[in-house]
Amino acid sequence: MKRISLTAWIFIGMTAGVLVGAALPDIAKQLGPVSNVFLRLIRCIVAPLLFGTLVSGIAGGGEMKQMGRIGAKALLYFETVTTAALFLGLAAVNIVRPGAGIPIARTAAEAAVPQTPTSFASVLEHIFPSSIIDAMARNDVLQVVVFAFLFGAACAAIGSKAAPVVQFCTSLAEVMFRFTRYVMYLAPFGVGAAIAVTVGSKGLHVLFGLSKLIVTMYAASVICIALILLPALPLFRIPFARFYKAVREPFLIAFSTASSEAALPLALENMEEFGVPKHIVGFVIPTGYSFNLVGTTLYLSLASIFVVQAANHHMSLGEQLFMMLTLMLTSKGVAGVPRAALVILTGTLTTFNLPMEGAAVLLGVDALLDMARTGINVLGNCLASAVVARWEGYKLQTRDPQP
Repeated sequence: MKRISLTAWIFIGMTAGVLVGAALPDIAKQLGPVSNVFLRLIRCIVAPLLFGTLVSGIAGGGEMKQMGRIGAKALLYFETVTTAALFLGLAAVNIVRPGAGIPIARTAAEAAVPQTPTSFASVLEHIFPSSIIDAMARNDVLQVVVFAFLFGAACAAIGSKAAPVVQFCTSLAEVMFRFTRYVMYLAPFGVGAAIAVTVGSKGLHVLFGLSKLIVTMYAASVICIALILLPALPLFRIPFARFYKAVREPFLIAFSTASSEAALPLALENMEEFGVPKHIVGFVIPTGYSFNLVGTTLYLSLASIFVVQAANHHMSLGEQLFMMLTLMLTSKGVAGVPRAALVILTGTLTTFNLPMEGAAVLLGVDALLDMARTGINVLGNCLASAVVARWEGYKLQTRDPQP
């Protein structure tokens, strides 16, 4: 039993979850607390792990000039791949036209969709925390990263006087990595419960109601991985086999729970073991949770034009491109939590005077769509850390995992 890998156990948990959800839906609906316990344990890791990793990485090995260069390279890479994902989604939805023939009726379902407007100004303000305690309590990844970045820079600036603080942060990060390993023993149960609840509450028929959109999303996801993400491996000479081994478990956790947050601790640990330096992995992956959501941007382009087609609303190519620009900006504020993309989608629909009922229709299959986009988000962020490390000249030598 001990020889079975965590990846295999997660697959077993997913399979068991589907079977329980399909055969025993009433029991499956009661498994929500099991999934929630796992997610709560993961979320309690995120803030201290990010803080410890980033502060020790910046203060212990990175000067500000170097971190500025890393940040610029990361943002350039983020914008390149997310823009490519947006246009891939735009092409796929216009070729397949999954929204054609889907009637949108004016119903009360609109009230069930979050309608919080998102603007560039609000996203910019949200980046900076008013209280680090509040940011940590809410697990606001971007605000924790900004504070930790400035805190680490201050530690680096005062040198030896900050040594006790830096040592504390280094120890904190190592403790949280070990904490993560303990929590991962629960991953198959949490993953299986999450799948069971989804299938049990929605039913297997959820796979067929909007099957054309689901197939389009998953096909576009495969194309996105093949044509947008994977070419970076040979381009930056990143070893494929080792990278696959490092990302498979974070990807499966993200896919099955539809939460990037759930995969974050393991992604940080695995990419550091893969050979990405601590100050790069601690900066690039968390920052990518707001700026490198490849799967979310792919989904948003598909979903927005799907609503246009379902509403039988003509939109010229120029208008579609303008909508993509809007999504490109507003999607930077999406948090790494389940269903957050719906907030951005509804705000975009409001901006372009499209029926909100379109987003309500998507709620029925959003769980399935969210799994694909979240898995790609995590895969893209792990890859981004390796790309930036190679761009900086590091050789990605394997760090032996702690016993």
